[in-house]
Amino acid sequence: MPRTKKSDTEASEEQKAAEPAAAPAQQSAPQQRTAPYNHIFVGQKPVMNYAMSALIQLAQAGEVVVKARGMAISRAVDVAEIVTKRLGNGQFKVKDIGISTEVVGEGPEQRNISSIEIVVGK
Repeated sequence: MPRTKKSDTEASEEQKAAEPAAAPAQQSAPQQRTAPYNHIFVGQKPVMNYAMSALIQLAQAGEVVVKARGMAISRAVDVAEIVTKRLGNGQFKVKDIGISTEVVGEGPEQRNISSIEIVVGK
C-alpha cells in the first residue's frame, strides 16, 4: 500500500485532536500594575533602559519618579543624572529626592533596606 504525504493542515488537526485540552485554570491572568505609570522601579537592567523609559514618561507625563532599593540606588542616581544632563539637553531637572528605610521579611529574617525616590521633571 503506497504511503501518501499528509498536508500540513491535516497533520496539525490530528495533533490537536491527540493533545489534551489545556485547562483554563492553569493559565494565569496578566498582572495588573498597581503603581502609577510615571514611576520607574530600577533593578538590574542596564542604566540606559531605565533612562530611555524615563524620557518616554517625561514626554507624556512631564514628571517621573525613579525608585530603587538596596544595591540599585546608585543605578537610580545614574538614571536621574543621565536624563537631566546627557539626554534631556537641560530641559529636565531633579525636583525632589527622598530617602527612607523599608523593613523586609518576617521574624528572624527581618532586615532593613535603604530606598530612594528621585523626582525628575521640567
